[in-house]
Amino acid sequence: MSTELLLHPSPAVGTTESVLTVSPSWLSPGASVTLSCEVKDSSAGWRFYWYKAVPDLLHVFMMYYRRRRSLYSSIGYNFEHLPGTIKGTVENSYIIHGQKHTAGYFCRAGRGNPEYFTEYSEIQFVWSADSHPAASLSVSPDREQHFISESVTLNCGGNSTEYRVMTPSKISPWYSDIYFEEVNRFTTRIRAHSPSTAVYWCESESGEFSNAVNVTTHGGDLILVSPVHPVNEGDSVTLGCKLRSENFTSTVGFFKNDKLIQNAVRGELSIPAVSASDEGFYRCGHSGEVSPQSWVAVKCELLFHAFSQLIFSLIRITICCRENKYKA
Repeated sequence: MSTELLLHPSPAVGTTESVLTVSPSWLSPGASVTLSCEVKDSSAGWRFYWYKAVPDLLHVFMMYYRRRRSLYSSIGYNFEHLPGTIKGTVENSYIIHGQKHTAGYFCRAGRGNPEYFTEYSEIQFVWSADSHPAASLSVSPDREQHFISESVTLNCGGNSTEYRVMTPSKISPWYSDIYFEEVNRFTTRIRAHSPSTAVYWCESESGEFSNAVNVTTHGGDLILVSPVHPVNEGDSVTLGCKLRSENFTSTVGFFKNDKLIQNAVRGELSIPAVSASDEGFYRCGHSGEVSPQSWVAVKCELLFHAFSQLIFSLIRITICCRENKYKA
């Protein structure tokens, strides 16, 4: 596998831009990932080059050139060619099978002899809620929604000695600071001062991406208390409704996919044994105010375990049959 060390895209001013799109943006079990690369304002004849981003915590500066001005950010990545793409592809799309964890990608295009290259595209991510063995991200308080000015702690864990907490706005050349951030090795504490919804993940010194989580900060007085991570099928889960500074004085309504499913006096919705049909967007309402909605994901771990056991049993049966055949 070929690796290039680049301080992110640093093309000459005025070169042709390439634009990468990734579908889907969130991984689901068994789904493939499709990368598409387009050359802006240009004709045909290009070959396309595809790269996987590997976090590089040692190189801390990269330069962007956009609209004839240079901008600096503190994020570095190594580039690895995706399999079979060192010489480029004629097709402007590339399909990745079996991707299970959060990953970042780049593309660029080239044509002519000697070959003229476009700029590298901006990085695009595909996110996974599943933890990586080498890196994981947890959130405290353990919920997706939070009030503005509430302190939220993002904690990185795994087998590395250094981590950084990332969100797309930190990579953008037009980075806009919408929250206060305090970093202490494995832990990052944030406090938003305006409403926002963003994806967060950890990147390790060893070049791994953690699971990704959504974090929403809300400017109103009502939020939904829902799990940050997917819920295993068969487990119990309790969704709650939380007021900023007072107790509930009337019933609380819980909605799934914008349909009222329950009125609760205590402000809680309990699901004793979660199934795939419970997956969806949830929100709550009280006295005319409604919370933002959050996606509750269900992980079919039991089904996957049963399927794995079935495959393992079939492999053992096949091996035993072959051994008996040779013994005979």
